[in-house]
Amino acid sequence: MDDAVLRAEKLTFEYDTDDGELEVFRDLDITVRRGEVVAVLGHNGCGKSTLAKHFNAILLPTGGKVYVMGMDTASDDLLLDIRRTVGMVFQNPDNQIVAAVVEEDVAFAPENLGVPQAEIVERVDSALETVGMTEYRNHAPHRLSGGQKQRIAIAGVLAMRPECIVLDEPTAMLDPVGRAEVMKTILELNRRDGTTIVLITHHMDEAAQCSRVVVMEDGSFIADGTPEEVFTQVELLRGVGLEVPQTVELLYELRKRGFNLPLDALGCDECAAAIAAVMR
Repeated sequence: MDDAVLRAEKLTFEYDTDDGELEVFRDLDITVRRGEVVAVLGHNGCGKSTLAKHFNAILLPTGGKVYVMGMDTASDDLLLDIRRTVGMVFQNPDNQIVAAVVEEDVAFAPENLGVPQAEIVERVDSALETVGMTEYRNHAPHRLSGGQKQRIAIAGVLAMRPECIVLDEPTAMLDPVGRAEVMKTILELNRRDGTTIVLITHHMDEAAQCSRVVVMEDGSFIADGTPEEVFTQVELLRGVGLEVPQTVELLYELRKRGFNLPLDALGCDECAAAIAAVMR
């Protein structure tokens, strides 16, 4: 049985510019399977956000194919089903919040999908509970913190009951507390409901919490694996202008000074334990 939720095959995309066509990527292949939490890393302009928009049919390929649960994103007849299957959360939650009251905002998408009113109420209640925002249901969104607004944006997507959520730099505008709130929500959605997650991010500590990390450079994938497999390739990542988690950075520098340490101790506790073992 094919468990692919998202699949790009020989994906090519070009933007039309005043100077002609600008190729973002060519012959790109990737499969995201049910239940994965995939972080997509890369510097600005490498194609991350463009790829994310293909997964929701916001952009369509100029070559190759993108499939969502087997549905061709280029088929106009399937667009509504594709948007129901893959929800998008963007960098700035203010761009997704459309109502003056939190619960009305969360209800907006299912109302437009024609969901019966009784089911809308149930979906709104469930979505707000999932993101831990039930007590704010009657608040004005513009009075919430950045992290709270982003959780409301996620709740609005959840109310559509998607199989997959693609988040494009959702914590880029947030402080550390807001970032932690959003990451906790994302990972809990995956753990509890099995929601497939694609997270576009430039925060290495966020990527380290995912089950899979993909690194893009100039429209191509240069690394793909578990966080441990990818972040131990320190020189490769540095070569394309990316950092590694601080734990890996510390272990890497200590290794250069002769300490026999593993590079795959990503967590703070694991890193501390590895260093303590060597010191003993």
